[in-house]
Amino acid sequence: MPERDETYGAERERQLRALLRALAERIQALDGAGQLLAGAPELMQLLGDARSELFAWEVRSTYDTPEVAENRRIVDDAAARPDFLTPDPEDDEPWRHRSPD
Repeated sequence: MPERDETYGAERERQLRALLRALAERIQALDGAGQLLAGAPELMQLLGDARSELFAWEVRSTYDTPEVAENRRIVDDAAARPDFLTPDPEDDEPWRHRSPD
């Protein structure tokens, strides 16, 4: 499959279905000719192609477009603790004087 982008459109779905059908047809043809095991190298190649595309199909929801990735970065940055805050409680409110104990 020549298309290797990170999104699945209608055309890529159609290509995946065609790839799976072609694999099934090839298995049936080799089986019908009594050559199923002799066709192992060819089937390994076809299975590898199908596996790669099926994996991409399975995880397609985790892919981010550049725009979505940028939006996610902005939200993450906004939710993060600001750099100017310190975890030291002594520095929390430096304008307030602490009473001596």
